[in-house]
Amino acid sequence: MNQDPRDKNQPMTDEPKPVAYDSEGRPLYAAPPTTDAASPKSVYFSRAVSPEKPPISDEVKARHDESVKRFPSLNLSEAEYVISAVERHPIGLVGPVVVTIFLVAVIASFLINFSLIVNSLGILSPPPFGAILLIGLLLILLVLVGGYIAIWIYTSNHFFLTNESVIQEIQTSLFSKHEQTVSLINIEDASYQQQGILQAMLNYGSIRLSTEGDETTYRFSYVTNPKEQIATLNNAVEAFKNGRPVLND
Repeated sequence: MNQDPRDKNQPMTDEPKPVAYDSEGRPLYAAPPTTDAASPKSVYFSRAVSPEKPPISDEVKARHDESVKRFPSLNLSEAEYVISAVERHPIGLVGPVVVTIFLVAVIASFLINFSLIVNSLGILSPPPFGAILLIGLLLILLVLVGGYIAIWIYTSNHFFLTNESVIQEIQTSLFSKHEQTVSLINIEDASYQQQGILQAMLNYGSIRLSTEGDETTYRFSYVTNPKEQIATLNNAVEAFKNGRPVLND
């Protein structure tokens, strides 16, 4: 059998063999030859324009909606809900209430005993009682308004624990208010303190939070049952840092 001499020059490879040759001696194949497996290949991946948000469960959504309804002033994220709202002890209201009652009683007593006071002091030409009464009533009204403002400022301070952060609303005066928000991941230490027999008997005190990095300290006083509040806070911080769901008690 005669063999085409050009077959002797063909290397022994796994590439497909030509089925014929053209007039210029170029091989013709039944199918295009495959590329070398060792040749470099480029792989392209598409990147999303924005990262996808993790799905929010129905339970978390329901808790979030309930928290928004109960505390409309809070700026909560889509999956954030309030675990506990720390209440201030009523003992803090004793001061402004007692001072208000005392001042009103003094002014009222002066008006009632105005004639006796004038006679005891020997004042021959006292001012008209009608003018004194008007001034006394205005002073009583002013004292009552001042007492109400003091009580309102005290009760307007709030401390909230959510499944993501701690939010503190601080009201220092009638027109001065600010909010502090600390992520649970940044809380390094949380503790409480009770000083004196009165705080121990009435079960109130102060809680203290310290954060990592900037070493900022946050304090909230007149807290009802501070030991229980700190236990809840520490459990929430531990669960959040370990990636577990932060649930209500």
